[in-house]
Amino acid sequence: MNPWLWLLLYSAAVLAASLLGGALPVLVRLTHTRTQLMMSLVAGLMLGVGMFHMLPHAVVYSGSVDRTMAWAVAGLLAMFLLIRAFQFHHHADPEHAPAWATGCEDACPEHRHPPPELAAGPPHGWSWLGVALGMAVHSAIDGMAIASGLLAQSHGQPLGAPGLGIFVAVLLHKPLDALSITSVMAAAGYSRRWQRRVNVAYALICPGAAVLFFAVAFPVQEAFNAWIGAALAFSGGVFLCISLGDLLPEVHFHAHDRVKLSLALLAGVGLAYAIGFLEPTHYHEHAPPAVGYPADSSPGHQDHAH
Repeated sequence: MNPWLWLLLYSAAVLAASLLGGALPVLVRLTHTRTQLMMSLVAGLMLGVGMFHMLPHAVVYSGSVDRTMAWAVAGLLAMFLLIRAFQFHHHADPEHAPAWATGCEDACPEHRHPPPELAAGPPHGWSWLGVALGMAVHSAIDGMAIASGLLAQSHGQPLGAPGLGIFVAVLLHKPLDALSITSVMAAAGYSRRWQRRVNVAYALICPGAAVLFFAVAFPVQEAFNAWIGAALAFSGGVFLCISLGDLLPEVHFHAHDRVKLSLALLAGVGLAYAIGFLEPTHYHEHAPPAVGYPADSSPGHQDHAH
């Protein structure tokens, strides 16, 4: 299938997942345990995708282990500093949010309406804006990762889904991200109308970034394989930071349901490994096609190819 069709398919699915995640407080009762299980599964999946798919492919496309690790560390540190600056991964369950903001007015008639000062518009507090800004940057990186995965695996492969591992990791993580934004907004007293507006705007960022990055890189991908490798490595570092530095510590602090959460984590890692069998030929086991470097300036001649 044409790489552009894969891109549009992935983008539509991510868009739908993000919209669904932001609407979860209204659609279902997302309990604390369910939220923690989702986080454990996604943490394992992102860890596995980063280690089994993104970094190995990045090594091949960059032509250097050293360069790949440098970009991976850059991505990890960038995401760490982003989390520290905005504190935007707030994956709390929404069951303690105001009833009027989460759709349980019937069960809680005394909370049927928002406070009068919020009826006409947003409150003056903008604490959620840091969450949204951090998530926006993170979502743009996710879009770049999806596009990079497609670029790395779309060279005339007749079978398999290119970049499937990265896509699935983003797809399952995106509802948690959107839920973070709407949960913080609900806790701050924002109406569902304002939550929907912000959720739609946020949901468009990842597909938009994926299409933009793909449109720029696809026509010249054979001449810029090193850039694809750098993007994969940077995104891989981001995935590792989110899984090991953000999601797992939050899950670890919950002493209850240790077995369930551990099994969910292992299931996520196993899923990431199994996805490799559904993708096209593993590029970390073969040379990338037509790397556009002169013979005397290839990455292997400039630094350690290992």
